[in-house]
Amino acid sequence: MKKKDRLQLIKKLIHDYPVRTQDELLTLLEQNGMPTTQATISRDIRELRIVKIPDDTGQTRFEIFPEEQDFNNKLEDTRLEQMIPEVVTTVDRVQFLTIVHTIADNAPILAAAVDEIEMEEKICSLAGFDIVVIISKTDEHAQFMEAFFKDRM
Repeated sequence: MKKKDRLQLIKKLIHDYPVRTQDELLTLLEQNGMPTTQATISRDIRELRIVKIPDDTGQTRFEIFPEEQDFNNKLEDTRLEQMIPEVVTTVDRVQFLTIVHTIADNAPILAAAVDEIEMEEKICSLAGFDIVVIISKTDEHAQFMEAFFKDRM
């Protein structure tokens, strides 16, 4: 099947079932006649901007991050701005580094959102499983980044 069909099925499955892991998603895809690989699923998750959020039971589940309604370039309207209260748990700073802790498995998508926006206060971001490190040129820029995140949590 085509990529477009697979992405549509993934959206439907995530909407219809409480999918909690990539393995669960792989199983559901296979049960629906669309077997694929872990690597493909990982790429699809990034492309569809799927994040993990806590559900009513406190467990995390996949959900498609809502698309922006207004496509202007204002910082307040960025995907990053929308994500911070949903996925960021704590923010720390060490000299010119801003360390952003996220709920499990959301650091890569948050780092992508950080990289999407143009800000002189950041050089780049690095993501792990639940931590994003934002590298700034100066301590002052890192202080700005720390405040930016804390103000939106």
